[in-house]
Amino acid sequence: MLNRTEIGDGPTLLIAHGLFGSGRNWGAIAKRLSDIRTVVAVDVRNHGESPWSDDHSYSALAEDLAGALDGPADVLGHSMGGKAAMLLALRRPDLVRSLIVADIAPRAYDHSQRDLIDAMRAVDLTAVERRSDADAQLRGRIDDPAVRAFLLQSLDVPEGRWRLNLDALDAEMDAITGWPEPEGSYDGPTLVLRGGASDYVSEADEAAIRRLFPRARLETVPGAGHWLHAEAPRPFEAAVRAHLTSREAP
Repeated sequence: MLNRTEIGDGPTLLIAHGLFGSGRNWGAIAKRLSDIRTVVAVDVRNHGESPWSDDHSYSALAEDLAGALDGPADVLGHSMGGKAAMLLALRRPDLVRSLIVADIAPRAYDHSQRDLIDAMRAVDLTAVERRSDADAQLRGRIDDPAVRAFLLQSLDVPEGRWRLNLDALDAEMDAITGWPEPEGSYDGPTLVLRGGASDYVSEADEAAIRRLFPRARLETVPGAGHWLHAEAPRPFEAAVRAHLTSREAP
């Protein structure tokens, strides 16, 4: 059972976060959309307070998302969570009323995040009394303060541990950056949001997106990078809200 937070009333919107994230990262978006949806933000396995497993394949992640639903729902996924959401829609279309994919395409990527795992592993947690202590240690390996702040949201300072199964994520990195190439297609309403300053979803990806998701609509959030929901929360929320309300009965 995935750890989850739930807010609001109405039809369900399930949110799956990206690598090294957690459901709590989506608190502001969930609160804003709770006027039209029951928003369920989960911690993906090996993240947050959800169970740990050696298996971090997209098949396993999609099954986890299916298990978090009591019936059809709108499903929103970012990055790694977006791939899991896409696979869920392709394999269990009966559970996905509509799909929202944030800045990821259905393909394998050639980048790895093992450098961030190495940086987190290198933190001497016995010397950390406050979050700023860990930030000072990470600074030697990670220049970007926004990336450090994001990772530190998964640090449990009182317990002296990361809320991330770093060993499993390291071992499964090729699966995380990869894509299982599923068969079939999902014919439900699909919104693909990409950051205007991100290179994760290119024009070359559109053919694969439309082959698997024939009703896909691609929109760009101007100026936003890969973490578009955090960098441009208002435009991101507006696009998601428009997608959700456009399908509601008058």
